[in-house]
Amino acid sequence: MQSWAWANFRELDGYQTFRYGLFDELNQLIGGCIFYFYPQQSSANLIFAPAAPLLPKKNEAEGIQLLLSEVETIAKDVDRSNGAIALRIEPLLLTKPKWMNQDFVRSPADLMPSETLWIDLQKSESELLIEMHHKGRYNLRLSQRYDVETLFTSDDAAIPQFFDLFYETAQRQGFLSEPYGFFIKLCQTLFREGMAEIGFAKYNGEILAAILLVYWGDRCTYLYGGRSESDRQVMPVYAMHWAAIQRAKQRGHKIYDFYGYSDDPNHAYYKFSRFKRQFGGKVVKTIGAHDYFFYDQLADTIIRLLR
Repeated sequence: MQSWAWANFRELDGYQTFRYGLFDELNQLIGGCIFYFYPQQSSANLIFAPAAPLLPKKNEAEGIQLLLSEVETIAKDVDRSNGAIALRIEPLLLTKPKWMNQDFVRSPADLMPSETLWIDLQKSESELLIEMHHKGRYNLRLSQRYDVETLFTSDDAAIPQFFDLFYETAQRQGFLSEPYGFFIKLCQTLFREGMAEIGFAKYNGEILAAILLVYWGDRCTYLYGGRSESDRQVMPVYAMHWAAIQRAKQRGHKIYDFYGYSDDPNHAYYKFSRFKRQFGGKVVKTIGAHDYFFYDQLADTIIRLLR
């Protein structure tokens, strides 16, 4: 979400983006942040920085101050009627760093899942199979006995096929789904940059499962997925993810990120998490989203509301 291509996609979706780099004395890029703002009729607008900021280890304090100085200017200018009252950041860190002092407070809501499940792709396939839950291995072998086929593509023609399964799953399981146009813009933008693929699992010529993968850095992220209710006994989703893990490993990525996980039975991710856990892996918890308030903007908003 801090890539140039992702920012281009979000602009197509109506966001304003502000892209800043931190440079050393040799003019080499050593950090930075892409800020996102969505214009709307609200008295409490936010500027977002998902998976950011990215700060140089030796100059974290200096880097964050430079970025905060820029974003405070943005906050005043993005919407002259309201502006933004806070910056919401979500660095992918396991512990809260020193530069996030008392000025940063825990947000009431995360931008991204703060808990996820990682598969270590540096291990051999035999090691990964051993680390799977026995039920997961059984279901994977079942899909192999049924000769479930898998394929991966970055062809635009795959987008409606993927969306049909995604939407069907969303309706069946009762969660909100992004509109079709969202996936058109997302896939077409990332496909062109070689950053994403759609994977399908097929049985007897029928597509039974689909996933959307995003490739970036050392990580392959499973971002969205869906499956049909037909022929569930052939375990197409197990075949699909195992093929995706193998593919990500072959591409040189070090992590397969299941993106969103929870052991809490009351959490919205719990049902999906039980399936993901069948693949073994390591649960990773990041510090979540934190807010930095622009108090002048906040005061102005409160005064307008009181009036």
